[in-house]
Amino acid sequence: MLGDFGVGKTSLVARFVRSTFSDKYLTTVGVKVDSKEVARAEREPVKLVLWDIAGRNALDTVSANYLRGAAALLLVADGTREASLAAALDLLMQSRALLPDALAVLAVNKFDLLERWEVGAPTLAQLRRLLPVFETSAATGTGVEPAFAAIAAGLAP
Repeated sequence: MLGDFGVGKTSLVARFVRSTFSDKYLTTVGVKVDSKEVARAEREPVKLVLWDIAGRNALDTVSANYLRGAAALLLVADGTREASLAAALDLLMQSRALLPDALAVLAVNKFDLLERWEVGAPTLAQLRRLLPVFETSAATGTGVEPAFAAIAAGLAP
């Protein structure tokens, strides 16, 4: 999981893995690892091991090391902060040097605050031509399961 600070990476993981949400902001230091087995239609279930990497807008050596061997990237942006979307896309481009074939999915988070969004529908429509995009809310659970299910479905058997 990659994205700028405060976009909701840890909250999305908590919602997906434990069906919980807390509005208390705790900065992730380094990386936090969780896992969950996900059922897939007409295929064996897959265990997703989720590496919640501390928020930043550029990859450093430590972050790059966490990415090695990843099969997929869940990029997270905060819909209320358009700059976080640019940061997520920059992180995608940087990570392509290490993981040229990794599946990439974008979660634009904080859908529960839609009235405050700076990321507009035209931007999302453009992005959907490049990669799967999900409008998510860790607070309400909107779009969280589909975003992770897209990753599970896109992984090899």
